[in-house]
Amino acid sequence: MKEKKSKDRILILGASGFIGNAIYKELYAYYDTYGTYCFNQKDFEDNGQFFYYNVEETDIYELLEIVKPDYIISAIRGNFAAQILAHQHIIEYVTTHKAKLLFLSSANVFDAYSKYPSYELDKTLSLSIYGRLKIKIENMLLRLPKNKAIIIRLPMVFGNNTPRIKEIKTLLQNKEPVEVFPNLVFNVTYIDKLTQQLHYIINHKKTGIFHLGSEDLVHHEDFIKEIVSKIGLYNPVYKRVFTSNDDRYLAVLPKSNKLPKHLQITYQDTINHHLFS
Repeated sequence: MKEKKSKDRILILGASGFIGNAIYKELYAYYDTYGTYCFNQKDFEDNGQFFYYNVEETDIYELLEIVKPDYIISAIRGNFAAQILAHQHIIEYVTTHKAKLLFLSSANVFDAYSKYPSYELDKTLSLSIYGRLKIKIENMLLRLPKNKAIIIRLPMVFGNNTPRIKEIKTLLQNKEPVEVFPNLVFNVTYIDKLTQQLHYIINHKKTGIFHLGSEDLVHHEDFIKEIVSKIGLYNPVYKRVFTSNDDRYLAVLPKSNKLPKHLQITYQDTINHHLFS
């Protein structure tokens, strides 16, 4: 029996991107779901649920007033200054309306801490421009009332059509070296599980900070070699890149905000997932 469609209205910013579009496909049968696109206009302009939105040109407030979402899922990319301004406007909207903001952040908010993995309540600190952008937007959300904000910190996301897997396949087909980082210890997820986790968080009206990575860690080199062996019969060439002499961690582990058992994963689940077959 099909689940009854919720009255909640969801707007996904960046729904033409890889992760945003996967979230849209997971949610649209269950919620009144809308999305924005900036590229691939032919794919989306005839879909009445999609709106054109360019973070550098479009006033997000006008779009929010049209859609009147209960949930805003931010998966946008683009100019960093424009992203910050857009999120300031979204937060103003969320503050004055009955709406929540779900922000897709990154493990990079911890990339200055290389000696250990990171948990939900750890202090953020980044050496990268990208990580600092995510921290800036996270801090804006943390000033909202707790029932208004959801921060999702993501590790590397895999799956058959993810940009990372496409790149690896292209390198293999062209007999070019695949980069691996022998000293990088990280955790991962795959796109189908990620969208199910987000569906659960919305459906159960969860708020707070979530680390949606595998519950265990793996070396980048070992993980990529297992992925390559799943992809097919190739004789891969690896380019081993050392960024430090010691193991360097970039992992977001769940501890204080764990999801139910059926939504928890290991890195092996990502490798074994049928999309790689």
